[in-house]
Amino acid sequence: MNKRWWIAGLGLALLVAVLSPLASSHPDGLERVAEDQGFVERALDPAFEVIPDYAFPGISSEALSTIVAGIVGTVVLFLLMFGLGRALARRRPIA
Repeated sequence: MNKRWWIAGLGLALLVAVLSPLASSHPDGLERVAEDQGFVERALDPAFEVIPDYAFPGISSEALSTIVAGIVGTVVLFLLMFGLGRALARRRPIA
C-alpha cells in the first residue's frame, strides 16, 4: 500500500482528535434511544478504561484534556495496528 495513504489517514484521524471538543455534547443516537426507551440505566460499565471520559489526567482544561486524550489514543491505536500489520505481512508467504 502506498505510504502516502496511511500517512494521510493518520493525519486525518489526528485532525479529528484536535477538533473533538467541538463535537455535540448531546447523546449519540444509540444513547438517545436507550434514554427514550428507558433502558439506559441497565448499561454495563466497561471492563476497563484507559482514559476515562476522554479526559487526560493532569490537564485542567477540559478541551485540551480531550484533545490530548484523542491524540494519545489515535497514536497508540495506529502504532498497534501498524505493528500488527507488519507482523502479519512477514508471515504471509510470497507467491
